[in-house]
Amino acid sequence: MAEANEYGAPMSARTTVRRGAKRAEYRVEEMYEILRAGSVAHIAVITEEGPLVLPMVYGIGDGVMYLHGALANSLLKAGANTDICATVTILDGLVFAKTPFNHSMNYRSVVVRGVARIVSDEEEILKALQLMTDHVVPTWDAVRTPSASEIRATRVVALPLTEMSAKIRAGGAINVPEDEGAPYWSGYVPLATVAGAPVTNEDSGAPIPEAIRKIEGSDLHQ
Repeated sequence: MAEANEYGAPMSARTTVRRGAKRAEYRVEEMYEILRAGSVAHIAVITEEGPLVLPMVYGIGDGVMYLHGALANSLLKAGANTDICATVTILDGLVFAKTPFNHSMNYRSVVVRGVARIVSDEEEILKALQLMTDHVVPTWDAVRTPSASEIRATRVVALPLTEMSAKIRAGGAINVPEDEGAPYWSGYVPLATVAGAPVTNEDSGAPIPEAIRKIEGSDLHQ
């Protein structure tokens, strides 16, 4: 294991940040904050046909990341009870240096590695589905609860959050000394994922829930 820096100690050798190590973040509470702010996790598994990476909605429980899909979902089927990798990235800005070689991006990212277990307990399945539903916008209590047949058609897996690391970049460009005084603009452009006004479905049977009304105009990744 690498030595601890000001941001804590790595959880394992394989989650130690080596490239750009000064941007590593190992404090658990900070990593959880990024995971809760994110919306999509990219899940990587090894299948019989080769590597496969897919974006998935997720939920954060007590020490686990929950993922779900149809029983026939090839990624979850291949990844169940095997070692998988999940990444969550939030893009916060575009960074422009005085040469494109030094352009960059501002971001917050987390990498999670571990063995995903199939969730079979009905109570935990419902808990996981609620966590995933409410991850971005809490709407579980504003809609119909999934039926027994819908739950049976769903595969839920839990990835333990015991082996992960984060990497964060913020601020402006880092220009090289030879570009000092060069007549080119340098700086960064902040980015945000802002929720627009809700659009009601034609077959909607109720007013817009308060939880959905409240997100209009807000940055979903804050």
